[in-house]
Amino acid sequence: MISVPGVEAAPERGPADATLLDAVADLRRDVEATRLPLPLPGLATAQDLRRRLLEQLDDHLLPRLRELSAPAVVVVAGSTGAGKSTLVNSLLRVEVSPAGVLRPTTREPVLVHHPADTEVLAAHPLVEILRVVASEAVPRGLVLVDAPDLDSLLEANRATAHRLLEAADLWLFLTTAARYGDALPWDVLARAAERGTSIAMVLNRVPEDALGPVRTDLLGRLRGRGLAAVPLFLITDRGPHEGLLDEAAVAPVRRWLTMVAGADRARSVIQRTQRGTLKALQPWVSELADAVQAQVDARAGLVTAVEKALTAPADHSAETLEGGGVAAGPVRARWVGLAGAGGPLAGRLTARRGRARRADALTALADELRTSVTVALANARRHGDQALVEALRAGRLPGSAAVIAALSPAPSADPAASAPAAAPAPAPAPAPAESAAAWLAGAAGVVAAARAAGDKATERAVGRLVRGLGDDGAGTLAALAAAGLGAADAAFTRAVGAKVSRDVVGGLREDLAARAAQQTRAAAEPALALLASPDLADDAAATLRLRLAVLRGLR
Repeated sequence: MISVPGVEAAPERGPADATLLDAVADLRRDVEATRLPLPLPGLATAQDLRRRLLEQLDDHLLPRLRELSAPAVVVVAGSTGAGKSTLVNSLLRVEVSPAGVLRPTTREPVLVHHPADTEVLAAHPLVEILRVVASEAVPRGLVLVDAPDLDSLLEANRATAHRLLEAADLWLFLTTAARYGDALPWDVLARAAERGTSIAMVLNRVPEDALGPVRTDLLGRLRGRGLAAVPLFLITDRGPHEGLLDEAAVAPVRRWLTMVAGADRARSVIQRTQRGTLKALQPWVSELADAVQAQVDARAGLVTAVEKALTAPADHSAETLEGGGVAAGPVRARWVGLAGAGGPLAGRLTARRGRARRADALTALADELRTSVTVALANARRHGDQALVEALRAGRLPGSAAVIAALSPAPSADPAASAPAAAPAPAPAPAPAESAAAWLAGAAGVVAAARAAGDKATERAVGRLVRGLGDDGAGTLAALAAAGLGAADAAFTRAVGAKVSRDVVGGLREDLAARAAQQTRAAAEPALALLASPDLADDAAATLRLRLAVLRGLR
């Protein structure tokens, strides 16, 4: 067991530290709130960047800023079979992390700390994901983490290993004489240099007769990558063995760790890594902000495309209904039956006698007309749906797949699972049946308005029609004329005169055409609701850029 003096109390956090903590906490909140709802090129990379940012903030930077006196985290990392667990066990002279020949060897990452540091580590996020062991063999002020293999066959192990490296104050990278030329060690060291992390390197299983050449070659490689100051430890190859390495073989590494654990040196390592982390975070935040801005730019193009795609179809729907034809089929057949010889609508429509029969007949016609108008408006909506999807598929705009999915969601999909945050949106268009009913119900009001606005002759003519058919009946007759039933148009014109007929029937026809266009344009509502998300607002990237500016100002 190594006896190490207690670590002196860390100085209290000053105003600058508190300001930095607030800035990093604000950044963490805004990164967590960042959403990327459109499937743009590079989305997976941006989402992975967001995840790494959160892990870096949660596992390393925020815990370190909140508790400056917490022990320095030393992560022992390396490739499969490099001997990480054996090194950790040998440094402590006790087996805390099982070593073996099966791959992956490190199946359960282990965090080892001095018992006196238990309380200060209690709130550290790594405690929740690692097996924690207290050992007096660990110098106080330091924790050793035996990480999974960086090149593990198991994706979960690789992810945990990289997450632990992001949480480290110091990387103790272990490789072997046979594999130090592989890409993995140098990729890892480049990452460490990029974020300013303190590093040490252990080269394991070096043949004794190759110690000199290997050291010279490795030091040259380190210098060539700007890593000449990285401490380098070589452990000679003792051949096949089980259990701990010789104490003498790991003594240099242990002495160095004991030195690092000293209060001043540990604080220096921590601050160096902290500065490097803050510097390395800045391009990450900038890249994430760029990804958000790309979403905003894509949204603008998609909104324009959606609106443009429905302009011609909406005009076509309006022209179709304005040209009549809604009254063809069942409506016309019902009229012929009711207006034929002996039918309730066969005689003079303004006569007082037979009013009840005429009213009943027009009620039946109103029901038939309402159904036909509903079908016509529903067809207008389907026309919009088809035209919009076809236009988006043909346009191949970035992010259009999300809009197409919003137009036709899977029946079993949970809309809350992938939908962006809700946004205020214009009132949706009424359903076709609701719009048809409103149009027909409003016809009586249009007739009444014409009666009130006309001269005495108009008032008398419309009044006679209302007395013969009732308010609703007169409205239904006008609606039938507007829907394209020629016989109804002629009957209405005979009753009220050509000018009133043109005004009333023309107004109702224009209203019906507008409702058809509205139904076609309503096809855009799911798409525009998606694109109205705050995550895609013009200033969506501004918050991250503000956090970036604050961090740069606090360096």
